[in-house]
Amino acid sequence: MHLNAKEALPFKPKSFLLNQQSEPKALKLNYIDEGKGDVLICVHGNPTWSFYFRNVVKHFRSKMRVIALDHLGCGLSDRPQDYEYSLHNHIQNFEALIDGLKVKKASLLLHDWGGAIGMGYAVKHPEKIDKITVMNSAAFLSRDIPKRISICKTPVLGEMLMRRFNAFALAAAYMATSKGLDPQVKKGLLAPYDNYKNRIGIARFVQDIPYFSNHTSYKTIQTIEQGLKNIRSPMQFLWGAQDFCFHKGFLERWKNLFPNAESIVFPEGGHYLLEDETQEVLAAMERFLSKDEHRRTH
Repeated sequence: MHLNAKEALPFKPKSFLLNQQSEPKALKLNYIDEGKGDVLICVHGNPTWSFYFRNVVKHFRSKMRVIALDHLGCGLSDRPQDYEYSLHNHIQNFEALIDGLKVKKASLLLHDWGGAIGMGYAVKHPEKIDKITVMNSAAFLSRDIPKRISICKTPVLGEMLMRRFNAFALAAAYMATSKGLDPQVKKGLLAPYDNYKNRIGIARFVQDIPYFSNHTSYKTIQTIEQGLKNIRSPMQFLWGAQDFCFHKGFLERWKNLFPNAESIVFPEGGHYLLEDETQEVLAAMERFLSKDEHRRTH
């Protein structure tokens, strides 16, 4: 039985209009906004959407205001077919949403490409960041990418695999988890990506991985990497050791950048750490977010 994205999401979605000069009409950015108090913003990667953070929202909405967005091309957000889905534009959209919701300060939960997007905002506005939790992600240059993902960057072939056959999202539903997904969870993660047009964001995220200096997003990620030294917020790394993509080598790079950050490795957790180790991750986040600390992470 087919499950559409709106049915899968256990919250009432909201939308924010992005008015961009390069676009003929405003584009809709979907987001979840639950609870009151200190703000926690969840930033997803590829090929997930705000549904991935449903348990975070449920757990923390009685204590905080929890926001989880769908990037353009993902989830319930608009999916223009001729849009430039670059890292720079995703960061700009994220910033527009935060400003539009009048969020003065927030903690961040970052996963996968959400690391680069969230950190892209954080290095521009370090004073607006309270705490940061990073899960299996990167915000620095690297050419360490699995061959199975490199194939998806291949012109024509990659587009066909990801959009016509949904190979990227379907493979992630099996390979990004070490413990397997409940069938309904699998349907929920895949729900927005049910046809060729709706998979535009998945394909463009993969194509936006910068290998060489002439890539559209190379300078953007380089600038973010150089700006990480400006972040003084308390940092927490929660890492699934079974991740085939963002392996523990990426965690070591993070720890070199932020040697005073808290770091917890989940030996049996995969890339979809929130699915594999739900309760343990939520408990670790709660301990971290409830601490009253002002120490530097460098």
